[in-house]
Amino acid sequence: MIQGDVFYLFYETKNSFTMQGDIGVAKSIDKGATWQQLGIALDEEWHLSYPYVFNYLGQVYMMPESSQKGELRLYRVTNFPLEWELDRVIMKKPLIDSFIIDHNGEYWLFGSEHSSFGTMNGQLEIWYSSSPLGPWKPHKKNPIYNTYRSFGARNGGRPFRYNGNLYRIGQDCGETYGRRVRIFKVEVLSRVDYKEVEVPFPFEESSKGRNAWNGARYHHLDVQQLKSGEWVGVMDGDRVPSGDSVHRFLLGCASVAAVTGLILFLGVLLGAVNCIIPLNWCADYSGKRSDTLIAWERANVFSSKLRRVFSRLNRVPSFLRSWIKPNTFAGRSVLTLIFALGVALSCTGVTFIYGGSGAEEPYSWKGQFSQFTLLTMTYDARLWNLKMFVNHYSRCASVKEILVVWNKGIPPKVSDLNSAVPVRIRVEDLNSLNNRFKVDPLIKTRAVLELDDDIMMPCDDVERGFMLWRQHPDRIVGFYPRYVDGSRLEYSGEKYARKNKGYNMILTGAAFMDSQVAFERYWSEQAKPGREVVDKYFNCEDVLMNFLYANASSSKTVEYVRPAWAIDTSKLSSAAISRDTNVHYKIRSECLRKFSEMYGSMSGRRWNFNSRKDHWDV
Repeated sequence: MIQGDVFYLFYETKNSFTMQGDIGVAKSIDKGATWQQLGIALDEEWHLSYPYVFNYLGQVYMMPESSQKGELRLYRVTNFPLEWELDRVIMKKPLIDSFIIDHNGEYWLFGSEHSSFGTMNGQLEIWYSSSPLGPWKPHKKNPIYNTYRSFGARNGGRPFRYNGNLYRIGQDCGETYGRRVRIFKVEVLSRVDYKEVEVPFPFEESSKGRNAWNGARYHHLDVQQLKSGEWVGVMDGDRVPSGDSVHRFLLGCASVAAVTGLILFLGVLLGAVNCIIPLNWCADYSGKRSDTLIAWERANVFSSKLRRVFSRLNRVPSFLRSWIKPNTFAGRSVLTLIFALGVALSCTGVTFIYGGSGAEEPYSWKGQFSQFTLLTMTYDARLWNLKMFVNHYSRCASVKEILVVWNKGIPPKVSDLNSAVPVRIRVEDLNSLNNRFKVDPLIKTRAVLELDDDIMMPCDDVERGFMLWRQHPDRIVGFYPRYVDGSRLEYSGEKYARKNKGYNMILTGAAFMDSQVAFERYWSEQAKPGREVVDKYFNCEDVLMNFLYANASSSKTVEYVRPAWAIDTSKLSSAAISRDTNVHYKIRSECLRKFSEMYGSMSGRRWNFNSRKDHWDV
């Protein structure tokens, strides 16, 4: 609801203890850019959802879905927006996702009843009245729809008018509940007839799957026109399909059960477990048989058959040990395979039960989310790296665009890359590592993640790094720390930084930075001698960037985030400038000496590991 310049958003929120739906409310004073949570507007003893709020004769009403109560109820506000009281029961029907619209001098109520067999998510009914307060009469053609659930019969938001036409929003529930919204243009709406046709909905679905805010489904849309003529819309989204938590829990339990079975099987093979089924579990009689007992046994042949089955089961452990001999090579191979399978199933079970939805979600900062540009530099010999790189990182939630700086050879077509976000290939005339930091006015975000195409890490680590950079946008935030001793001036790996319990440099092969500040600083006149060193050695561009940052500030200029895991795929290829570690380190040590002379020493700069409260820098 819009009142003046303030937007009020009413929505379903679930109680974390009872999982019952209540109606919450938030407000925005900047046209939806930011929202302030105000609290719970309506809480009943039953589940509430789909709060349809409207104004009638100066009074604000809310019609939430309360099908669990078996009624369609209308509430009126007593103290907007948090205090409401029941005005009346509109209808003694368990309607869901209902709305009321004024059209051609009458009021129309659209809703779906799912209490009957065969109408789940594919049913729509209409009622009409001279007032939104009722009484309501059924449409002559009710039910308007009673069809397949992907049709869009179930309402998916507030209807709207555009260019004089009325449009209804429906839910496509074909793949899962609320998979997507569909838009229908109402052509005929009268007491005796109803016709609508589907129209295109120009909304591009994300290819990021569960890493996108609406990757699995989006089933509610509310659009309204402002007094200025502009349009504003709110859409919900979910990263997981309906019922996914139950499905994942059952899969987790099945994995745990399978592990238990493997443990028992392994115990049998090793002789640690003997599965003996007592034969006296089956009815038997060894004494003198009377004619009556013999007749009973003949009538109960199942008992004797069961004894034979159990007797054979008792011989299974010894048979397995004779077939798979643990002391032989083949036997040890089988045991190793069983153990590996058990570990895999254990990890699967823990992941499904305790691993959440499986989505790698972005981290908010001050209640807000943002996006960044991912920039990588490569050439023709590393095309296989690039394809794998783009396919993986384009699915990370906060990646807006991927910029490929192509340094040498014939560039690929964008269509050759499987990407969930736009990819731009910038072809360079000169093969130089300085191209990595070239000022590019086409970059649309302030944040840039400089990432070598041979580094693979989880999206969650990338998202953590991005959140930390948003807290410190004046710093280089990355995943590979180094420590440069001012007196030693020899380049060393991360082990040296760990030994000294601190770092003062972050490799920009995997680091966030402010694209404008960093790139302009790198291409300043002051940095020209350093760029010449980079071109001379075809190395050290990341070292130079760290010196430029340190030279520009006396405070902390770098932040470290430890990744859960990272794979350097350059070890699998001959196309890497750092393949010969000794030569690589020798060149970088020479760069350290030259840059220290040009821009000052790094001595006196050292920041401890595990110094932040988030403990991401351990």
